[in-house]
Amino acid sequence: MSRRDAVATAGAVRSGATDAATVTEQAIARIEKDNPRLGAVIHTRFDAARAEVAAGLPDGPLHGVPVLVKDLGTDVAGLPAISGSRLFATATARHDSELVARYRRAGAVVLGTTNTPEFGLNASTEPALFGPTRNPWDTERSPGGSSGGSAAAVAAGMVPVAHASDGGGSIRIPAAACGLFGLKPSRGRVSPAPRPTTLSGLVSVHHALTTTVRDSALLLDVAAGPLPGDAYAAPAPAAPFSELARRDPGRLRIGLLTALPEGPEVHPECAQAARAAALLCEHLGHDVTETTARYRPGDVAATSAVLMGADLVAQIESRLTALGRPLADDDIEPFTRVVYDTYRALAAADVSRALRRAQEIGWETGAAFDHFDVLLSPTLARPTPLLGTLDTAVPETIYRHASVSSAFTSVYNVTGMPAMSVPFGRDSRGLPLGVQFGAPLGAEGTLLALAAQLEAEAPWDTAP
Repeated sequence: MSRRDAVATAGAVRSGATDAATVTEQAIARIEKDNPRLGAVIHTRFDAARAEVAAGLPDGPLHGVPVLVKDLGTDVAGLPAISGSRLFATATARHDSELVARYRRAGAVVLGTTNTPEFGLNASTEPALFGPTRNPWDTERSPGGSSGGSAAAVAAGMVPVAHASDGGGSIRIPAAACGLFGLKPSRGRVSPAPRPTTLSGLVSVHHALTTTVRDSALLLDVAAGPLPGDAYAAPAPAAPFSELARRDPGRLRIGLLTALPEGPEVHPECAQAARAAALLCEHLGHDVTETTARYRPGDVAATSAVLMGADLVAQIESRLTALGRPLADDDIEPFTRVVYDTYRALAAADVSRALRRAQEIGWETGAAFDHFDVLLSPTLARPTPLLGTLDTAVPETIYRHASVSSAFTSVYNVTGMPAMSVPFGRDSRGLPLGVQFGAPLGAEGTLLALAAQLEAEAPWDTAP
């Protein structure tokens, strides 16, 4: 099975070593072979993709590269736009989202959409509507969430890259679980158009899951950049991200975190992965100092919950208005119903307080970057869980386990800062582990350059 990354795939098509039609058929064959076992892809557009290839693709940097798009907050024209929810089961996208349009203009071939938990509210991808997505490394384990469908598809080699989004760790958590590289860009780096998400958009951002650092940089070059009228935009990079990823990062000051104040107990294997990464960074010439987090995970989670909960209520009520009916008992999953009932009674002042607290957390966390260029930690506080550990049919399990999944990741959503999960070693069951690096707003170039350095020094497995 070919394991070319996106850069190599586009290069092979451009050089004539293969062609877009062949690459497309190979990807379709892999999806048809592996998806029944993994449940990663929920809707396909194979015939439409074949027709687009036959008609001629744009000669862009993704020419001939097959991609999949996460079915959450991003639309593919003509495909269902369901967000993992029965409430949206009859919804179909009329137009491409701006990100998808940019992929297409770069020459990518969109093959379908990937599974996600309902409204992205779970750190595991197990929606009632489509059933669970399974981790290619161990099909009894979770692939993470909410971009678990995209992660499983890339890890299994169905496509070289897939779109993903991250509102509390939803790119980085699946990256760690599936042995992939996952970068959450800065707030405002990628336009959410045409879906207005002013509140949840403060914490959520779109990008991708990849096997290589250079693919992540290339896709960010394709997708990045605001549209006129976007509510906010990230600082412009000093050069294309693909170029920044090839630069020497210089001698970085790295702060190491292996525990959190009032946070969950960190599994020794996860903490050890971060320490091992710190040693490698020292070997590469960086200065590493152990430090203490300036935030409490519970405070971050409570703040994020208000912002995302308010947006969830708006989504559900907008859909009910369009349908012209009240919410039915089986429209949404039990956990989603708890969130909806909790936040639909939210006072405007509570939303304002959450927005203020998010800014305070940003300042508190940002103060660390007076002393460090990046912060290093485990991505996950515990190794990849079994499917069913986070069960939206039993809301108590989400409250019990979700904070373990997002303890290290969610702060970068609330602050808007970029962060990445880099594959680093295996746990005692042979499953991938990930380590996270976070940086100040706009510093994706620093993260990509460091990741490329780590990738060259300690290459990770690209397949289960």
